[in-house]
Amino acid sequence: MTNTDNNSTFIQIKGVSKWFGAFQALKDINLNVRKGEKIVICGPSGSGKSTMIRCINHLEAIHKGSIVVDGTSLSDSSSAIDAVRREVGMVFQSFNLFPHRTVLENCTLAPMRVRGMTKRQAEENAREYLERVRVLEQAKKYPSQLSGGQQQRVAIARALCMEPKIMLFDEPTSALDPEMVKEVLDTMIGLVRDGMTMMCVTHEMGFARQVADRVVFMADGAVLEEAPPEEFFRNPKHPRAQAFLGEILAHH
Repeated sequence: MTNTDNNSTFIQIKGVSKWFGAFQALKDINLNVRKGEKIVICGPSGSGKSTMIRCINHLEAIHKGSIVVDGTSLSDSSSAIDAVRREVGMVFQSFNLFPHRTVLENCTLAPMRVRGMTKRQAEENAREYLERVRVLEQAKKYPSQLSGGQQQRVAIARALCMEPKIMLFDEPTSALDPEMVKEVLDTMIGLVRDGMTMMCVTHEMGFARQVADRVVFMADGAVLEEAPPEEFFRNPKHPRAQAFLGEILAHH
């Protein structure tokens, strides 16, 4: 890594390996993410992209190596995990909203519980973020009454309500109908403009081209290439990256 200025390194993934039984899902991953950086992670299915991103807030435990988030080393201690989760917002492929809670309640629960906000503070905060992702008018509805695109935008607002320092997106558009993909990507582009540090696993290569500072290509549990988007799309060096891009661009 060329990054010598450790003050600006927000996430440091060092020599990380992980197994599921006998299957090695991650192989000696090294990756630094600087404050304000937008990283897009791409690669074929089963390459370990989602597993890596889930390790950053300890949804998956690692077996070797270390992950440091904003100066906190992710150990198995619940206080370290809680400290990291407070800084890290996560948006999943399936929206993971609480079905029996309204949109507004989905967004106020964690800030009240974890950040100790009053109900009034939490609701004000939630309304602000729901407005920012353009679903404020849905605040009193339940998730089942919303479209997939709206649910995903609520999930983004819910993560933002915790005022995280970094947002992790795990294929946030892959469960959506094509016409809804754009509204979610537009919301994410808004966050990029606000300077949010972001790691995003996605197959949306147009989005990667538009917003990424760096594209990280993974296959078979390893990082095979990382480069600025212009370079990655114009001139991928690794044969696996060339094959992957050829396949993806042929479909579009």
